Amino acid sequence: MVRTDKLDKVLEVNTEKEYVVVEGGISLHILHQVLAAHGLAMSNLGSISDQTIAGIVTTATHGTGIQFGVIPTMVLALDVMLPTGQVLRCSQTENRDLFQASRCGLGATGFIVAVTLKVERAFRLRERREVVDFDAALRDLDKLVAAAEHPKLWWFPSTGKMRYFAADRTYDPAQPPVANWFWDMFVGFHLIQLALFLGRYFGWIVPYIGMVVLWLGGEKGVVCDDSHRIFNLDCLFAQYTTEWSIPYEHTRACLSELKQWLDEEHQDPHGLRPHFPIEIRFSEQDDIWLSPSYGRRSCWIGIVQFKPYNLPVSYRKLFARFEEIVSKYQGRPHWAKAHGFTPDDFRATYPEFDRFVKVLKEVDPTGMFINPYVRRHVLGEAGAEVGGRVFKERP
Repeated sequence: MVRTDKLDKVLEVNTEKEYVVVEGGISLHILHQVLAAHGLAMSNLGSISDQTIAGIVTTATHGTGIQFGVIPTMVLALDVMLPTGQVLRCSQTENRDLFQASRCGLGATGFIVAVTLKVERAFRLRERREVVDFDAALRDLDKLVAAAEHPKLWWFPSTGKMRYFAADRTYDPAQPPVANWFWDMFVGFHLIQLALFLGRYFGWIVPYIGMVVLWLGGEKGVVCDDSHRIFNLDCLFAQYTTEWSIPYEHTRACLSELKQWLDEEHQDPHGLRPHFPIEIRFSEQDDIWLSPSYGRRSCWIGIVQFKPYNLPVSYRKLFARFEEIVSKYQGRPHWAKAHGFTPDDFRATYPEFDRFVKVLKEVDPTGMFINPYVRRHVLGEAGAEVGGRVFKERP
């Protein structure tokens, strides 16, 4: 295990050409501060900024926006240390195969020492929020996705409704959400967490909690703030989560089948009770060998089961059925989350999978950077040291 906490230096900031060079261990929280001080910002972000820049690059972390690729598409170059200690610079024009493999390389192609990242002028995001019916959202999906630079949907299955978020660049004055301790903390955090705790024992409560959470957000609203503050959100509670990417053109069919399944579970007194929201985001296609958006515009669908007071909840059956459905629609799992895919599964959906494995073996023939996850899912190894799919500990 290698800790990169101190590999957090900013090596270069070029405001004219809009790029930065940073060490691989710098956290996104720190990077936002550095960029803001120079009037710059990242073009897109995921939901949190706790990760390092190397971490989000090697797992193809994504934000949302049908014209925006996953985060590694913003990478201009990488400095990668090989097992021999040699540091190679790689880009689209230099050591290209290593660059293609390392932009989503799961940390297995070498140690990322530095990242050259394309950024842009600092901006604010104006985000509109409104509640829409599930059926209407599916009917108007193309319009909703095209209506904003950064759209996303939060689906609350027990309500038949979604919350639609539409964020666009602006230079208007900031208009951040007004904090209210009673509604935001006492009700929105403490009471909801207590209700989720009770839901561990009385499953019939869970759909009603979803209704309350949707209601707490209001029917409509508008916020405006610095880009990273809108991109990021407070995930509230510890959680189990899984997320998959499917081709954008399969979005309606996949969501319809998921709805049919969850409606059946809801009608069954002993059925599964999913938490909320089910998050739906979008990304442009790319050419990164192991990116879940390789060769196709993508819809990302993620589900979550919260752990109130950090206590375990049931999730395996729910996730297994969810994965079974999205797999039918050429689903690809998010690399940073647990899944059951094998090399044969990846080979069937990633045209350059074998090319990645070839580069991996060339740059690291002794397996210095190969961890159990890569050995299990990419190299197809089995045995006690590698194990099967890794689940969290049972209650």
